[in-house]
Amino acid sequence: MEKEMAAPPKHKGGWRSIRYIIGNESFEKLASMSLVMNMTVYLRSNYNMSGIFLVNVVTIWIGTSNIWSLAGAFISDAYIGKYRTLLYASIASLLGMGMMTLTAGVPSFRPPKCTHFPNCIMPENWQLGLLFTGLGLLAFGAGGLRPCGIAFGADQFNTTTAKGRKQLTSFFNLWYLSFTLALIIALTGVVYIQTNISWVIGFAIPTACLLFSLIVFLIGRDTYIMKKPEGSVFSDIVKVIFASFKKRDITYDHVSKHSFYHPQQESNIVRTQRFKCLDKAAMIIDPNELNTKGVPENKWRLCSVQQVENFKCVVGILPIWVSGVGCMLVIDQQSTFGVLQAIQMTRTIGSKFEIPPGWMIETAMVTLSVWIFIYEGIYVPKLMKLLKRDTRLTMVMRVRIGIIMSILCMVTAGIIERKRRESALNSHAYVAPLHVFWLIPQFMLSGLTEAFDSVAMMEFFTTQMPESMRTVASAIFFITLSVSSYLSSLIVNIIHKLTGKKGMNPWLGGHDLNRNRLDYYYYIIAGLGVLNLIYFTFVGSKFLAPAKVIAVEEMQEVEEGGNLSRGYHEL
Repeated sequence: MEKEMAAPPKHKGGWRSIRYIIGNESFEKLASMSLVMNMTVYLRSNYNMSGIFLVNVVTIWIGTSNIWSLAGAFISDAYIGKYRTLLYASIASLLGMGMMTLTAGVPSFRPPKCTHFPNCIMPENWQLGLLFTGLGLLAFGAGGLRPCGIAFGADQFNTTTAKGRKQLTSFFNLWYLSFTLALIIALTGVVYIQTNISWVIGFAIPTACLLFSLIVFLIGRDTYIMKKPEGSVFSDIVKVIFASFKKRDITYDHVSKHSFYHPQQESNIVRTQRFKCLDKAAMIIDPNELNTKGVPENKWRLCSVQQVENFKCVVGILPIWVSGVGCMLVIDQQSTFGVLQAIQMTRTIGSKFEIPPGWMIETAMVTLSVWIFIYEGIYVPKLMKLLKRDTRLTMVMRVRIGIIMSILCMVTAGIIERKRRESALNSHAYVAPLHVFWLIPQFMLSGLTEAFDSVAMMEFFTTQMPESMRTVASAIFFITLSVSSYLSSLIVNIIHKLTGKKGMNPWLGGHDLNRNRLDYYYYIIAGLGVLNLIYFTFVGSKFLAPAKVIAVEEMQEVEEGGNLSRGYHEL
């Protein structure tokens, strides 16, 4: 009997793979964000933390989770690839979430519950050690998941075709929308369980979700396009900086006298005209810099044109990155001070039901989801059909609208906080008679800030980089979140120290917001937002280029099915 012919392999990548990747992302975000949304409440109610210490723990943890993205991107690019990085990071997050469940389930792992604020027993060092171990594992896992999740999803599309590029653009919005919808549906119950029923059950559910996300990710293994690691761009960046510095005394007039190092496989890389001082790193000053095989004798003195151009891509997005930090600074306030406001407001509906403070953050998520649905599902297709052209908002418009929303968010938050504080003082109560629904406008504006600015930033960082640097682009996006968290903590500590001099009550700090002036702090952040808008208008927006400069040879290669990623934006 003749041997049966093997069935041809199924097509990999595309939306077939994306459903598993987005499924993994959705359940992972459900688990991790259930902590982010309610961490302030958990530490306050179970570890008796308050004031500056509480804000510092939350913001530094969030910042560390995001800055670990650099390490995740480096390990992925240089050693194990995106798939393995996502796999190992998912396991680390699962262990971290399990540790957090233990801190909630074992009473001796926490200080005694406080009943008379502010005279509370603080946690012992070993108890904090267990808590920080769990948070550290979650941060370590986030460091691998965040830079590689978006980049691994982007790898599944063929960007050499118009269809693939359009699919990639839709992927960014759908990536944001999918896990946000999952959070809205599931976290409504999870946060309520944590706050009103049991922290153990409330943490066990996200642990189960992390396990399920890992299973979903593994099920889709055979559908993924897995690109091998090609070396870390970060080490190349250091080499370019070092090489250009060593050749700093060489004037750029030498361009006509000296050639540039172009390996054969990089023969069609375009050398852009921006940041010309970096070109010196690829300039061959002495023929002896190359050995008989045409390879640099010292890779710290001579870099390839591609290495230089990769670094130029990173430098080129920094002005936009600075603007993104300013917007993220506003979003950070709602996960800490916004929740603290909710704790000291009336949260009852009817005679028994009490709204968990963490639910207010979901207002931002609902707003973000509704906007993306309206934009992708109604605005773009309807106007495109009517006007017969692309009607998407430009990145400049989206970022500018996001910055304006961030300013309005902080001004609104300041006005509402002043009203909340006055109502509490007038009634001589710790909890203000003002209902928590008054916070909805500031959380909605926070969601719109993220919908316009964050999605645009993520898209910009990813599309401005060649395919080999997508994990770097994702890492830079999450570093934006990290720096904003650290900056928020720094500003809080400075304001606390400056306003607490000469025995006066500081604007921030302490267990009771009614004794603080949080509204003044919000106005300061709004002022920084105005500076951010001015900066973006006159500086940042100039670096949002709509077009690419591609070599003639590359245009021919694309027409023949080549790799478009060798082109670079001319900023």
